[in-house]
Amino acid sequence: MPTVEANGITISYTEKGSGDPLICIMGITAPGAVWEAHAEEWSKHFRCIMPDNRGVGATDKPEGPYTSAMMADDYAALMDALGIEKARVVGCSMGSIIAQQLMLRHPEKVSSAILMCPWARCDRYAKYIFDHMVNCKARFTPGEFMHWLQTLIFTKPFFDNDDCFASLAEGQQGADLDPTPQPLHGLAAQAEACKNHDVFADLGKITAPCLVIGGKNDIFTPLWMANEVAGGIPNSETYFYDDAGHAFHFEHMADFNARTSEWLQAH
Repeated sequence: MPTVEANGITISYTEKGSGDPLICIMGITAPGAVWEAHAEEWSKHFRCIMPDNRGVGATDKPEGPYTSAMMADDYAALMDALGIEKARVVGCSMGSIIAQQLMLRHPEKVSSAILMCPWARCDRYAKYIFDHMVNCKARFTPGEFMHWLQTLIFTKPFFDNDDCFASLAEGQQGADLDPTPQPLHGLAAQAEACKNHDVFADLGKITAPCLVIGGKNDIFTPLWMANEVAGGIPNSETYFYDDAGHAFHFEHMADFNARTSEWLQAH
C-alpha cells in the first residue's frame, strides 16, 4: 500500500478508479479496505482514495486521545501530499464527523460530502456505547469483538437472511485471523474523538452540498443524530432506509451504491 507523510504521521491508503478525486473516510475500528464493496461502483466515475485512519490498519497509531479536528487535519494534509486541491468526500460514522470538521476547518478542500450515519454531538447514551466498545475490545478475542459489533450495526432482516447471517460468521473468523488487529490504544483514542466531537453550533457554517444518509433503525447512532446534522447544514438532503441500521450501506448495498453514485455525479 502506498503511504504519505501527513500531519506528523504516516498515512497508508489504496486507490481505485480514475477521474475527479473521492476521499473515502471510514468509521471507528475499520480500515479503508472496508470501502471496497462501494468503491467497486464509485470507481467507475471517480478516483477513490481509501486511507486507513489514524489508529488503525497500516497507518500510524500514536497514543491518544485523538480529536475529530486532528483527524480532519490528517485528511487535509493527505490531500496536500497527493496534490489534490479539492475533492468530493464520503464519510461513514466516525468518518462523517471527520468530514464535518474537514468542511469547517478546510472548506476550500471539499466540493460536496456524503455523511453516513453522522452525529454533530454525543449524548450520554452515545458516550456510554463508545466507553463500552473500549471495554469489550479489552476483554474479547478479535472474533468475539466482531460478534459484538455485528449485534450493534445490523438489524433483524439481515440476521433473518441465510446468506447474510453466514457472512457474520465469516467476519468473525476473519477478525480472528487478522495478522494486524487494531491495538486497544488505537481504538480508545478513536473513541475519544467520537465522544468529544461537538460541532452542533457550527453546522450552519458548512456551505458544501451534503447528503445525510442512514438507517431508520440505527441503535448505535440513532436517527435523531442524523436529523440534527441535516437540520443544521443549510445545503443538505436526506435519505433514510427502512429496516436498516448502522450498517445500512451493506443491508441495502445495491440501492446505496447506485443512489450515492448518482448523487456524487450530480454534486
